Amino acid sequence: MKKRNFLGGAAAAAIAMPFAARAASQPVENLKSPTLLTVTGAVTKTNRGPLDPMLDQMLAKQKVTFEKAHAFTFEALTAMPASTIKPTIEYDKKVHTLRGPLLVDVLKACGVTGDTGKLAMRAVDGYSPTVTIADARKYRFIVATHFDGKPMPLGGLGPLWGVYEPDGFVDMAAKPVDARFANCPWALFHIDVQA
Repeated sequence: MKKRNFLGGAAAAAIAMPFAARAASQPVENLKSPTLLTVTGAVTKTNRGPLDPMLDQMLAKQKVTFEKAHAFTFEALTAMPASTIKPTIEYDKKVHTLRGPLLVDVLKACGVTGDTGKLAMRAVDGYSPTVTIADARKYRFIVATHFDGKPMPLGGLGPLWGVYEPDGFVDMAAKPVDARFANCPWALFHIDVQA
C-alpha cells in the first residue's frame, strides 16, 4: 500500500480515532484534546482501556489489539522536555530542524525502563518498522512534533514523526541519504512495546 494514496482515507480515520479513545469502555483519563499517539504492549502506566473495534477503526483495521494503553495528546508530548535534531532529510536533501521529546522519555512516561525489548512504530498507512529500545536510546530517536519551528500537519510528515539524526552517527552517515530513514515512520500514531 502506498503511503501517499492511503493518507486521504487515513486522515478521516485519524480524526475519528481520538474520539474513539474517549468512548472506549475505560475512558482516557485527564485528556483535554485528541489523542495523537497510543502506546501499547509492555507498558505499566496506562490512561486508557481496551481497544474498541468499532470506535478505534484505524487501529482495528491494522490488526492492533490491546487491553490497556497510554494515550498522548499533542499537549502532553510538547509538555515533555524537548530535544532538537538537525538531520539531512531524504526528501529534499536539505538540513531541517526537528523538535520533540526523546522516544525513551515517552516510553518512560508509560512505565517502560531499560534497554531490552523492541518497538514497532506504526504510521497511519500501516508502515511499521521495528527498532530495539537500545537503538532508540543509542541513536536518540525523538517523537518529532515540530519541523522547522512549526507543528507538523497531518497529510505531511506529521503530526508526529519517529526520527533521529543519522548525520551524527558514522554508521548511518555512511549510507545514502535515502537509505537512512527506513526506521523512521512519519505520520506516527501507534507504538507497540514488545518485551
